[in-house]
Amino acid sequence: MEQRDYYEMLGVSADATEKQIKAAYRKLAFQYHPDRNTGDSESANKMKAINEAYAVLSNPSKRKQYDDLRQQFGSSAYNRFRNTYTDSDIFRGSDINRVFEDMARAFGFRGFDDIFKEAYGEGYRTFEFKRPGFSARGFVFTGPLGRSTQSKTAPLAMGKLSRYLIEKLTGVELPQNGADVTETIDLAPQEASEGGPYPYYYRKKSKKLVVMLPKGLREGQRIRLSGMGEEGRGGAKPGDLYLTVRIKKPLMQKLKELIHSPRSVSTR
Repeated sequence: MEQRDYYEMLGVSADATEKQIKAAYRKLAFQYHPDRNTGDSESANKMKAINEAYAVLSNPSKRKQYDDLRQQFGSSAYNRFRNTYTDSDIFRGSDINRVFEDMARAFGFRGFDDIFKEAYGEGYRTFEFKRPGFSARGFVFTGPLGRSTQSKTAPLAMGKLSRYLIEKLTGVELPQNGADVTETIDLAPQEASEGGPYPYYYRKKSKKLVVMLPKGLREGQRIRLSGMGEEGRGGAKPGDLYLTVRIKKPLMQKLKELIHSPRSVSTR
């Protein structure tokens, strides 16, 4: 297998941001789109390569695994990555279908389904699942590529039983937003009053955060950190992190409360 590199395929550096990766892919996808290069096999192969590169690098989890292999094995990282991931694994959770649909609307190109059917043949097919009150639509890889699904649309509200039945019957991992997380931060009265940057260690994700506190915080108020909750499933958005404010009491006040506490009075 030839030595390849996902970053080189997209023409971006290894420290490229998510925004830069998406911009590079959109530019190349337009350049090599089959509707602009009819009958050009080289462009078709290039298109498949950048699709794969984008699907990996736009996914934080897959990108981290690829980066780890790249750091450890250098130029052979791609081969090792592909020994672990099938095409179906690579495209699971990708928003690549949205990019193609955006180009279809803007330039009159064929849509995502037609392009992937042409590129992957019988190994790719679409599905649509409808029942009263909910529906799911997306694509699936089968055959030598392995089996995987990516839902394009999903019900707004669905019970656990309905979700379980759909996933069992179709093999579809339906998108599901990540759960919110609530934690508590203890602030000194001055910190709560003045606000400003506050260092916070988020144990659940082992991350050090700098939270910008607004002025005049009160006991019990919550600070929302968007996208810092549980990860979503099937490409859905993550939940939020809510920090509940607890204001520390001055030492003298604590001592007075302890002295006057009913539990501090001994009886015989």
